[in-house]
Amino acid sequence: MASSSAGNNSQIPRVHHFDLIDGMQLEINISRSAERHNTRIEFKLQNCTRTWILHWGLLFRGNKNWFIAADNSSGGKSYQHGALQSQFMKHGQIHVVIIELRDPNIHAIEFVLKDGPHDRWLKLNHGNFRIEIPASDVPVHHSSTPKEPAEHKAESHWESKGRPVNSPKLQKQGHNNTLREILNRLSKGISLNGDGDPVRGGMQYSYKRKYNVEEWLQKHSGEHPKRSHKSSSALVDLTERFMGGTDLISFQRYFDHNYEVVVFSKIISGDYHIFVAANTKGTTVLHWGVSKSSPCEWLVPPTDIWPENSKQVSGACQSYFIDKFIGNGSFQVIDVNLQKKNFVGIQFVIWTGGVWIKNSGANFFAELKRNNPTERFSQDMKELVIWLLHEIAQKEKEAERSLMHRFNIATELTQRCKSEGGLELIGILVWLRFMAYRHLTWNKNYNVKPREISEAQDRFTCLLQKIYLNQPSDREIVRLIMACVGRGGSGDVGQRIRDEILLIQRNYDCGTGMMEEWHQKLHNNSSPDDIIICEALINYARCGFRINVYWETLNANGLTREKLASYDRPIVSEPHFRSDLRDGLIRNLTAYLKTLKAVHAGVDLESAIDICLGSSFKDGDVENATKHRSAVGLPLNLLESLNFVKAHFGDINIGPLMEKLLESRILLRPVLLTSHGRLKDLLFLDISLDSAVRTTMERGLKNLNFAYIPEALFFFSLMLENLCLSTVNNEDFIYCTKDWYRVCESFKSGDSQWALQTKAMLDRLQLVLAERSQHYQKSIQPSAQYLGKLLGVPKWAIDIFTEELIRSGCSAILSILINRFDPILRKVSNLGSWQVISPVEVSGFVTSVHELMTIQNKVYKRPTVIVASRISGEEEIPDGVVAVLTTDTPDVLSHISIRARNSKVCFATCFDKNTFQDLKSKEGKAISIKIKSTNMVISDIISTFLSYKSIGFRSIPQGVTIKRKTFCGNYAVSVEEFTGEKVGTKSCNIKLLNARLPSWIKIPVSLALSFGSFETALQDKVNKDVADRILSLFQLIDHGDHSKLRAIQEAILKMHAPPSLTNELKHKMRNSRLTWPGDESDKMWSCAWQAIKKVWASKWNERAFLSCQKAKLNHVDICMAILIQEVICGDYAFVIHTKNPISGDSNEIYAEIVKGLGEALVGAYPGRAMTFTAKKTNLKSPTVTGYPSKLTGLYSKKSIIFRSDSNAEDLEGFSGAGIFDSVILDKVDKVVLDYSRDPIIVDKAFQTSLLSRIVEAGKIIEGLFGCPQDIEGVVKAGTIFVVQARPQI
Repeated sequence: MASSSAGNNSQIPRVHHFDLIDGMQLEINISRSAERHNTRIEFKLQNCTRTWILHWGLLFRGNKNWFIAADNSSGGKSYQHGALQSQFMKHGQIHVVIIELRDPNIHAIEFVLKDGPHDRWLKLNHGNFRIEIPASDVPVHHSSTPKEPAEHKAESHWESKGRPVNSPKLQKQGHNNTLREILNRLSKGISLNGDGDPVRGGMQYSYKRKYNVEEWLQKHSGEHPKRSHKSSSALVDLTERFMGGTDLISFQRYFDHNYEVVVFSKIISGDYHIFVAANTKGTTVLHWGVSKSSPCEWLVPPTDIWPENSKQVSGACQSYFIDKFIGNGSFQVIDVNLQKKNFVGIQFVIWTGGVWIKNSGANFFAELKRNNPTERFSQDMKELVIWLLHEIAQKEKEAERSLMHRFNIATELTQRCKSEGGLELIGILVWLRFMAYRHLTWNKNYNVKPREISEAQDRFTCLLQKIYLNQPSDREIVRLIMACVGRGGSGDVGQRIRDEILLIQRNYDCGTGMMEEWHQKLHNNSSPDDIIICEALINYARCGFRINVYWETLNANGLTREKLASYDRPIVSEPHFRSDLRDGLIRNLTAYLKTLKAVHAGVDLESAIDICLGSSFKDGDVENATKHRSAVGLPLNLLESLNFVKAHFGDINIGPLMEKLLESRILLRPVLLTSHGRLKDLLFLDISLDSAVRTTMERGLKNLNFAYIPEALFFFSLMLENLCLSTVNNEDFIYCTKDWYRVCESFKSGDSQWALQTKAMLDRLQLVLAERSQHYQKSIQPSAQYLGKLLGVPKWAIDIFTEELIRSGCSAILSILINRFDPILRKVSNLGSWQVISPVEVSGFVTSVHELMTIQNKVYKRPTVIVASRISGEEEIPDGVVAVLTTDTPDVLSHISIRARNSKVCFATCFDKNTFQDLKSKEGKAISIKIKSTNMVISDIISTFLSYKSIGFRSIPQGVTIKRKTFCGNYAVSVEEFTGEKVGTKSCNIKLLNARLPSWIKIPVSLALSFGSFETALQDKVNKDVADRILSLFQLIDHGDHSKLRAIQEAILKMHAPPSLTNELKHKMRNSRLTWPGDESDKMWSCAWQAIKKVWASKWNERAFLSCQKAKLNHVDICMAILIQEVICGDYAFVIHTKNPISGDSNEIYAEIVKGLGEALVGAYPGRAMTFTAKKTNLKSPTVTGYPSKLTGLYSKKSIIFRSDSNAEDLEGFSGAGIFDSVILDKVDKVVLDYSRDPIIVDKAFQTSLLSRIVEAGKIIEGLFGCPQDIEGVVKAGTIFVVQARPQI
């Protein structure tokens, strides 16, 4: 039982009473300050004899999930990160808990009571107790709301309704409703000056709102049974085995009744062959002709290309199929060798069993035209479904007859390929999107009723609905397809298009001219163009029949006079209406527009809402909606949200509308995962809501004030949540959103550490968006290019196909938000436009490239500044390059970063896109780069002043040599046996550290394969053939053929392990307490041997070979020992440079740390590590200089790693570290990282303690070696492990 009362002062008390068990009573007093929006909740427990605990959480409006207030003032303890627990404290005869809330957006508090000693829970009717937080009562006459605006608003509202005569009671009710509307607008920050501009000073953005987004996780493998680059079948497999060869030109597959026909075009020994195979039996004849200049030709083939057993008949050649038996399978096939003749293909039909096999009643056409080999899409068969794309192209002639034909064909093709999944559905998507953008003909010489079009659409979209429900991994593609087509419908849905236009013509005296021409078009072939025509007529009437408005509306949507005149039923006249019928005409055309949208516009929001909710909710009557709910099967709060969306869709203040759009999608989501009777309509509704989020955000961008950070946080939350709901395999977006909630909760104005964390989170989000874009480009663009070329789509439309698809989603808007917000964050966090990784002052000529990888082997003849958009971190810096500037974000300790510093090359990341674009525009010009503090100053210079001498252009150090090593007589050596003659610096340093480090710093168990082990094993008799092969390949390389480097690596991987090597390694590993892989299985030893060979083979990777060449080193002298260590499966991995490599400060330690294995840090995985520094005089106070943005962490079970340890590791002037490979025995798992609860981010005490111990370990190791060190290590359960150390170069 609860009761409440209100006072007249600024405090508004509320009192609630509950009778509990055993005579206990709970009294709750709530008071809220109207001035400061603070809320005080006092819980009083009477008649209790034991210790009770309040288990509680807070709610935002529209969110069922509990959250914890950031400013917890109750002293409550966090319980499993999802609730707080506060113990009742005794005060006299009662027990009390007091909670202070400062967030005005909190809607309610929920709680249960826990009996501490007995661990039992006390609930309210098996659920939570819930107390809503009352808002301040607003009096009717508000001081900031003058009476005049209310009267004016009421007068305008009365006039807009036609000045109805109402009773005094209704007039008063209308006036009060208008006044409430004004108060509501003011409370939302909207002024009353008529333009609705936001008043941000009064706007409250609920940027701390959040949902349990992990419930929205969609993680699907996307694998479909027996998926391949073409639709596979027994016939396809048998034909491929029969043909052999690899040079496929095209592949097609057809079905006619029970017959399957496959056609391959291939090149064999330079000749063009067409193989036609079928699952026929008995006598089967190919009736065929050749096409010389176009696919439409049928010419008698010359006799020299006839297959055996052929004859000429009237105008054609007839050739008999032959029977083939392969294994247990049989089929019939014929091989037509067109030699090198200039044909584009052949046309044919097949005769068997007294029937003709045809291609949907037409001839088959086998294309021979070879694609341009420079177009990558034509060769990337993995990203294409050739048979489907060719079949679409062949059926296009039929599809262009009408939309009914097109959708019937789409249904047939989709039905056939739906189980194959993604790539096949992408083909359907590309085809229909080309159609939707008018690159294909909608109707041609065919009359069809609107009802028939609507029913064809209905069949197709119902099929898509089934795929959506049954194939979760394909949902994203299904949504994209549905966005291209209308909803359609059976029954009278389409028929109303014909009936209602006749009523308009009759009622408004417009039965001739343009309206009759339009009627004829609608009668014979309605299309989405009719929506545009109807909107143009409505605008024409609304503006007082100004004909220019009619044409402006049409032209803005791609309809010109020529297009209207090109219809089978042309529209050539201009509209004319009676002015006295204007108002009624507008009403009826508006209603007719809804009918057109119901059929042709699947993603029109208003139409989608009306269809889902039915007429009972159109006027916003929630009571009627409740009655209707049982039929629709939708929750009432969803109906209320949708009603709000309809009523406020044009609001200038987009905040409340955006919240309701998202709330609607969230409430709709569970329904979309069930076999709902109206799933198709609900899908269209969700797609419409998704689209509305994008268009609303686009519309509101110009009014957003990113300098007011709460506003930016609020809209970022909405856009992130929307992407989570729309994306399949959305784990990255889910964790980005969780991390975003964390930064929202911790927001403090002007806090530089908060700004650094927020920037890192947005950097990560940019990487996710970029990866998503690349995935679309890789999976969709090849089909767009291949099919677009077959259909004759304009090249410009093909080239931008995927780019426009991406722009039509919310990712593009989110990217804009990031770009707008980034300068604000950089300013707050005191970051300039540059991060200087290698601070060197240089001058050179600007050369812009997209990827540094593409030019890493080039030699520049003059000092060059490379401006590169993409850098992985693994590249070599080309000779002649004095600076590399990029927008990418490689780690400061990545391979390229170290190379740049060692080679005295300027290397920096630019955070300002305008600055970077300006740099790219300086192509070919000379610039100078000066370092100013941590920023850079770039200026133009006169190129004649440039010379190698004047800029100190780098040269190769003289006298650098590699000391060749010899085999010591033992393959395996223990750590106690490590010496510089047996193993590399990496292993020797481990021996020293193992002996001298304090006990709190651990070293993993280690041993090694010695220098010369590879060469000795290669000379063993079991590897004679491999040795001969490598020798012959090396001679080719020695003569300049670097393409054979890969072949040498492949040859090394074929080596066999000499028995003596196997026995020695087994003995040493067991003595060293390392698990011998062969104990688990012979397969595991085979994997270990393969890993060893991969390390040896890495001597011959291109980067290592070219690095030696540049340094004038003899590559043959490199010897490879292998350090073998247990893998520490830690929580974090780190790299320390005991001399700050950026500033050059020897008194400051610089370090980077990532979650999981260190390969994510040193292996150039996307994103940045967490970075921090510490003065050697104050190790207890490390400073975080950057927060992590790595997308993935690497994790492994207990395993072994084989590390390269060459004699070229740490030469003066040349570092071999990082250019050779290290290989983990067991598979490494990639895990999408969740930073939102990571203690190194959220727990300041934990962070400081851990980072302090890491830098302390670094200082100790530097002291042992007496010079700056480059150290790699791991943190496991708080323990520090060092896995290697070497001199910092």
